[in-house]
Amino acid sequence: TSEGFRVLTAQGGESAIETVKHDCPDVILLDIIMPGIDGFETCRRLKTHESTRDIPIIFMTALSQTAVVLKGFELGAVDYITKPTQQEIVLARVTTHLTLQKLKHHLQEQNAKLQQEIQQRQQAEAALLKANQELQRLVRIDSLTQLANRRHFDECLSQAWCILRREQLPLSLLLCDVDFFKAYNDRNGHQAGDDCLRVVARSIRRAVKRPADLVARYGGEEFAVILPNTNGEGALRVAQEIRLSLHNQAIAHPQSPIGEYVTLSLGVSSTIPGFNSSFQELVAAADRALYQAKESGRDRAVFVPIDYQPSHNSGENPVNRRQAIAALQRDTTQVSGVSVSSRPTLGEELCSMEMFTGIEPVSVSISPSNFRKEQARGDSTQVVPNSSATPEQGASDSTGSSGTTPPTSS
Repeated sequence: TSEGFRVLTAQGGESAIETVKHDCPDVILLDIIMPGIDGFETCRRLKTHESTRDIPIIFMTALSQTAVVLKGFELGAVDYITKPTQQEIVLARVTTHLTLQKLKHHLQEQNAKLQQEIQQRQQAEAALLKANQELQRLVRIDSLTQLANRRHFDECLSQAWCILRREQLPLSLLLCDVDFFKAYNDRNGHQAGDDCLRVVARSIRRAVKRPADLVARYGGEEFAVILPNTNGEGALRVAQEIRLSLHNQAIAHPQSPIGEYVTLSLGVSSTIPGFNSSFQELVAAADRALYQAKESGRDRAVFVPIDYQPSHNSGENPVNRRQAIAALQRDTTQVSGVSVSSRPTLGEELCSMEMFTGIEPVSVSISPSNFRKEQARGDSTQVVPNSSATPEQGASDSTGSSGTTPPTSS
């Protein structure tokens, strides 16, 4: 046309539908009275087809009844022009709806772009969250052994101390050191040393079974185990299971002066956290126990409790505190230090224990069968005096300034 429009015509509803499907127009002018199907049915079919449903339809007919007009709008028409009409009015309305249609298409395109940007941003945020989670995991994990690192260990020990201080329940700590690891490294190389540390880490993790417990690499060839709600006897049982787990790996160590395989020395300490103490005291006690284990011959576990002064904090009852400490001491065989070592021989496995009361060590032996894995950590462990100790030695060891008598069983 002279106004710049390209016009397509159809003589009936069926031909109009076919024309629209092949050459999609920007706007449709539709009469109601037509050969074949009428304008209403043509409009209904166009609105049900996915490719033509969004094309604006303007009814232009001589029917002006209100019901007819309303039916046209109900079927999806955007306008209704009654005949006779003036060309200028038709062009104005067509131009208006073409403008609206262009704005609608532009808005749809913008919405599609916005949805795409939202999806991309969501994907980027998900990737960033995953990367942050992985970074947080790497910050807390030792890359060599895949255990918790020193930083995560400090955080977990502090948290466990606060929780168990409120609940007044015991907290135990194990410090483990690979015996003569420098000699192993010097002989076999650092790569073999790394492999050895990985095996040690797996052995410790295999022996520590509760989800609440934490195994961490403390530094170098040292490892640490946090045992919440575990008394001294239970901690010693876990230490024994760790030693036996590593013994079963049979990692050859010809340079070790105490045996042919890689072994562990373990320091064990346990306490009920107090309001006037800190978890550093538990670490210091476990470190003293580890030192004692090394001085006593290595390949053993030594228990050293924390020397505790009753708290006078308003939030803690000193009487209850003393009762709790007494119960803890009873659970830990009523001695101030216990050393456990195991050297399997043909036909039997014996464990030697030394109980450090601050006077003279009492040497006793126990059977590893008492460390049954199915026992709960608070169960008692039978301790039988070594027959090699003379009665006079027993009497000497059971007396002293402290007045403490080592029991034969707990």
